[in-house]
Amino acid sequence: MRFLEFDGAGYTLPGGPVLLAAVSFAADPGDTVVVLGRSGAGKSTTLKLVNRLLDPTAGRVLVEGRSTTDWDPIRLRRRTGYAIQEIGLFPHFTVASNVALVPQLEGWPEPRRRARVAELLELVGLDPPTFAERMPSELSGGQRQRVGIARALAADPPLLLLDEPFGALDPVTRSGLRREFQALASRLGKATLFVTHDVAEALFLATTIVLLEHGRVAFAGPPEAFRRSDAAEARAFLEAS
Repeated sequence: MRFLEFDGAGYTLPGGPVLLAAVSFAADPGDTVVVLGRSGAGKSTTLKLVNRLLDPTAGRVLVEGRSTTDWDPIRLRRRTGYAIQEIGLFPHFTVASNVALVPQLEGWPEPRRRARVAELLELVGLDPPTFAERMPSELSGGQRQRVGIARALAADPPLLLLDEPFGALDPVTRSGLRREFQALASRLGKATLFVTHDVAEALFLATTIVLLEHGRVAFAGPPEAFRRSDAAEARAFLEAS
């Protein structure tokens, strides 16, 4: 049984176009599957099928061997860490309150929440006494992104969904966070689905690259095979990098 599996999954808008068609790939704990593609290729739709923001209109998406449509959406989402490019921190919550949100919803006692916040801020390189009580407006873009990743990890979910999490950052900050995330991913052993349109990011982070073109899989395999691929869309990305 694979931890996360797309089994011929597709999604068509009601009365509208096909956004995804016959997508198949899998991820296990410790894997980072990078979903690569141009704008409109279906990358974000792929993520939304995992945490039931959308349900597939064809095929299946399975988490821990169960179809997502058999999961309670709230239970599924609380087992999934989610971080996006816009970060989405609550502006009137402190850093600590943002990170502790899901553990609080899960009913963790306050001492356990406080300890988890400190642990995670250390993990993402933010000194807890310095940053825990700051507001998001007092942070740089890179610091806010670190808090977003800490929040995604807060309840120790087995599955991470990351939608262009570094896309809004300057190149230097982005490169640094990319390296730190790679180190974190290897230590934490989560199954990770990471969306990007940046081929260098994909080649650096992925254990598997899934390249989407017009909602279909143009390539799926390890970075080394991607570099050698004759698929026209793969060559276009490599030549543009």
